[in-house]
Amino acid sequence: MSIDKTIFRDKTLSDLFGEIYDNSTSTRSQVKGLISELKPLIENIGDATLIVPMIKEYMEIGVKNDEHLIKLATVIQRIEAIQAKGGDAEMFDFSELQDLLEESENTSSEINEEGKNNSSEE
Repeated sequence: MSIDKTIFRDKTLSDLFGEIYDNSTSTRSQVKGLISELKPLIENIGDATLIVPMIKEYMEIGVKNDEHLIKLATVIQRIEAIQAKGGDAEMFDFSELQDLLEESENTSSEINEEGKNNSSEE
């Protein structure tokens, strides 16, 4: 399968890989930044019980982003397996890949929303 083949709307596989990688990198940076900003605010156990759940939520969002990478790799592996068996990759059902892209966009929206909420709380 060509990495430049259009798989969804005007997105190529290469574009999708780049977008998922960029989202994952951005989320990782945001989580690290949040943790470094919140660490100095924890002075006692009461502070920790308020701040640690926020950090946990951001870390879970980062894990979701990484799961997208794994799911995408699985879909691509299936396509390659079909091609290796002599099957027609054009007949492959790209609905899983489309679902993954939509899920990735939803996660990105969640991240942006959380960032805005935290910025407005400060």
